[in-house]
Amino acid sequence: MTGGIGETMEEQVRGEIRRFVLESELNRFPSSEARYFDEPLVGIAAADDPLFTEYKRIIGPFHLTPREIMADDGESSLPASVICWVLPIATRTLESNRREVLRPSREWAQTRSFGEQFNAALRRHMVSWLNEQGYRAVAPQLSPLWRELTDPHAGIASSWSERHAAYAAGLGTFSLNDALITPRGIAHRLGSIVTDLYLRPDKRPYPERRHNCLYYREGTCGICICRCPAGALSRQGHDKLKCRTYVYEELPRTVGELYGVPQTGCGLCQTKVPCSERIPPGSPRFNGMKGGGK
Repeated sequence: MTGGIGETMEEQVRGEIRRFVLESELNRFPSSEARYFDEPLVGIAAADDPLFTEYKRIIGPFHLTPREIMADDGESSLPASVICWVLPIATRTLESNRREVLRPSREWAQTRSFGEQFNAALRRHMVSWLNEQGYRAVAPQLSPLWRELTDPHAGIASSWSERHAAYAAGLGTFSLNDALITPRGIAHRLGSIVTDLYLRPDKRPYPERRHNCLYYREGTCGICICRCPAGALSRQGHDKLKCRTYVYEELPRTVGELYGVPQTGCGLCQTKVPCSERIPPGSPRFNGMKGGGK
């Protein structure tokens, strides 16, 4: 499907992602018309943005650049753009998870497993759509180079971070629990595509990398700490090992079969918090300041 007459390629890309999210039957709960995800946000980063090279220092030398991702796929052309999207989790699912205190709701768990399968389908669809337009494209998370690892500096990490790609594309900033707070909040799934199609990159509109988090901006909030049933959050930050053990080992073992999913997620720290569905406004005297947490 191509865009309408007069549409720019940026508009066509955003429109195709939006269309697929809103129309695909894969973005539906079992035996229901209710969606896993609401209307997406889309951001674009330049593939040669120095930030992608800087990630090798910030995250670790194992983190791939767009050029490395595309070269490994056997592509001779150089990447020009990184297309990123935010899939906001449906409001009904957020409400169901707000009521939980020890484990995720059934709707949240199904979104984590089946919704992420839809996210993978969106990645494949956008690669095919770009190919049909005459451009090369690779989905980093579906690349053979994508892997999870444990690094002495970064801890639990991966060779391509969807969160950091979305940050580079101006879609949000980081939080106390390490997630990305976007204009649609912190409860979402993320995806990205590397392509040789040149698209006008979006600006990063935030004064610093943790600006959207009230704790870092004002030294207030910290509600996500109280919401974590694993004790993985504190004012010192996010204990990835505690979080991972609870989310990927304990919860699938205790409620995975009950919910009928291989992965349940958790998301308690992303619901019933001020940043769940938006960037929290906070105190007027702090707005627009670079700030820094206590």
